[in-house]
Amino acid sequence: MYTPILATLGFILSPDGQQTLLVHRNKRAMDQHLGKYNGLGGKMKRQEDIFSCLRREIYEESGLLCEEATLRGTVNWAGFGRGGEDWFGFIYRIDRFSGTAKTSNEEGDLWWCRLDELYRLPMWEGDKYFLDMVFDDNSSIFHGYMPYRDGRPLSWSYSRG
Repeated sequence: MYTPILATLGFILSPDGQQTLLVHRNKRAMDQHLGKYNGLGGKMKRQEDIFSCLRREIYEESGLLCEEATLRGTVNWAGFGRGGEDWFGFIYRIDRFSGTAKTSNEEGDLWWCRLDELYRLPMWEGDKYFLDMVFDDNSSIFHGYMPYRDGRPLSWSYSRG
């Protein structure tokens, strides 16, 4: 039976469209993501819809309120979890927000990164397959499948629609 962990992953776009807010996961020694840069988000709670989850996670992690967010894609990360759990992620671009961003949270330091520098950062290897689609002008949503083993993607396939 397929029972993935449902989660959001949000990339907050700066007002000028040139940067995104990332978390550098550098605060918890046992963190599966330790040392990596990533967007913001997390697990959906039982009583939430996926957009409410995104808004809650973005606020908890950054202090920012989502005012406009666009679903850019979904990814089925089979075997991604530390114990081989499957994850299913809803990937959003946050195009408008209010508030002042925190400089850090319990997971790590927050940092505005220029979009043209994203690929220079240590991040999940698999993220590099879909990040361009998060920020491109194509209005169609991508739906990807990326099986993992031992913390590495085995393959990547997607469709747009």
